Amino acid sequence: MDHIRNFCIIAHIDHGKSTLADRMLEHTSTLTEREMMNQVLDSMDLEREKGITIKSHAIQMYFEKENKKYTLNLIDTPGHVDFSYEVSRAISSCEGALLVVDAAQGIEAQTISNLYLAIEHDLEIIPVLNKIDLPSARIDEVSEEIVDMIGCDPDDIILASAKNGIGIQDILERIVDVIPEPEGKPNAPLKALVFDSVFNPYRGTIVYFRIFDGVMKKKDNVKFMSTNAEYQVDECGVLRLDQFPMAEIETGSVGYMVAGIKNLTEVKVGDTITLKESPTEEAIQGFQEVKPMVFAGIYPVDSEDFEELRDSLDKLKLNDASLVYSPETSAALGYGFRAGFLGMLHMEIIQERLEREFNMTVITTVPNVGFKATLTDGEEVDINSPSELPESTRINSMSEPFIKAQIITKTDYIGKIMELAMEKRGRFQNQNYITTDRVELVFEIPLAEVVFDFFDKLKTISRGYASFDYEMIGFQQSKLVKLDILLNGDQVDALSALIHRDKAHEFGKKICLKLKELIPRQQYEVAIQAAIGTKVVARETVKALRKDVTSKCYGGDITRKRKLLEKQKKGKKRMRQVGSVEVPQSAFHAVLKLD
Repeated sequence: MDHIRNFCIIAHIDHGKSTLADRMLEHTSTLTEREMMNQVLDSMDLEREKGITIKSHAIQMYFEKENKKYTLNLIDTPGHVDFSYEVSRAISSCEGALLVVDAAQGIEAQTISNLYLAIEHDLEIIPVLNKIDLPSARIDEVSEEIVDMIGCDPDDIILASAKNGIGIQDILERIVDVIPEPEGKPNAPLKALVFDSVFNPYRGTIVYFRIFDGVMKKKDNVKFMSTNAEYQVDECGVLRLDQFPMAEIETGSVGYMVAGIKNLTEVKVGDTITLKESPTEEAIQGFQEVKPMVFAGIYPVDSEDFEELRDSLDKLKLNDASLVYSPETSAALGYGFRAGFLGMLHMEIIQERLEREFNMTVITTVPNVGFKATLTDGEEVDINSPSELPESTRINSMSEPFIKAQIITKTDYIGKIMELAMEKRGRFQNQNYITTDRVELVFEIPLAEVVFDFFDKLKTISRGYASFDYEMIGFQQSKLVKLDILLNGDQVDALSALIHRDKAHEFGKKICLKLKELIPRQQYEVAIQAAIGTKVVARETVKALRKDVTSKCYGGDITRKRKLLEKQKKGKKRMRQVGSVEVPQSAFHAVLKLD
């Protein structure tokens, strides 16, 4: 075990984590030149297209120092705030972390929050200043920022450039010297933590784990402690670029296991694997349960595909433990699921993955956050969708989740960012100057205001120089109302939203205008209304298509024309009674991008 080192890389989005991982794999000759490509660990098409890491990836490499061979297990983590859950899972499987900071951009909000996560788990931190070859690199200034933040010695900071391979040898040597070896008892009963799993159509569920005590061998009978499911290990091994089978995996190592697991619900991330014959006495403390921030309905376009959608979501959940969902029905869309996500990017990624990996075309409804309602009899109920809201006469008060938002930006943009936060019902808490021209602003803002477009607007007004991170601080009372959208008097439940009373009129007006552009014209007038209860707060009308039925009457008696017009009037009246308005899929998406 004294030759094993487990570590992860933490950094803000775009600070060069995946490129640094590439150089380390090259330097340790883990991959041949033919296998090597940029961002080799980002294996999903989506990750390559968007240029971001979505999943944590684990890989093993060997490094020799003073004629000793060391096994390094690297877990590459995402940097985007929506995937911080993946980061927390990687951190609990490691003893050390590389803190990567961009020499041009300095410390960003996400760097700080991931660093605190690592410090809470007592990880050994190795500071790395990346991109020192850039013309805009501010090496001395950013080094000072790092020293202020983690209290290290300025000489401890490794200067590196992942792109050009500068400083990679120093990083690998420092990992071997500084990161502690894993602790554990090789002779104790097996105790392994599941940190990820993935579904393979030929081999069932493949489980990724980190062993804390004991060893795992092929043909062992193992048991999952939280579900009591028992299996025989068909194959176990370590993770290189592909899976690499071995006869046994020792204490402190990271590996994978194939055991013909068909039932998807029996593998839970954070569960403990032990031996059936000699089980361990207590399970490892798993990760904190994930709390979804944003809720939206996911419906199949054809309601016959409901079961197929359920299967697809089950398989996705194996690979993405932060996805939460339960069945629900909607008058407009039929059977579907109410799903919980960590943020808007997470929601977009899940929708894309459903379409690409499972060929499921889905409709997503307007996202909203989870609220709480206190009823007149004192009972508290959770409300995850507008349809769950009780009658207004039974509600005593409503409360919504608030977050503490940390924004790090240049001093030039303080005024504009304050304005944006106030517009989003934010309350200013305090500001700290990190350097003379970089400042950290802290606000309390309702989560519902942040979900849609806060991040986009923040990037626009700060010209990309603001970084944003948030944490939940609990529920606070608010004046919330349910805004319904009516088409010709019929409510479209999929477009309903829970919203603050002060913003209801403005939001209703925007939705009505947007729907007016998107709903195709019919043979009759379509009234689009936004209403709170019975009070209509906004209205738009889609005019009827005009057909000139009298065009074939040239000359002749006026009564002939009148007869045709009367006939048309009767037809339109009957049509309106039976005609329902088709709402195109684009209307549901457009509501997300109202501004």
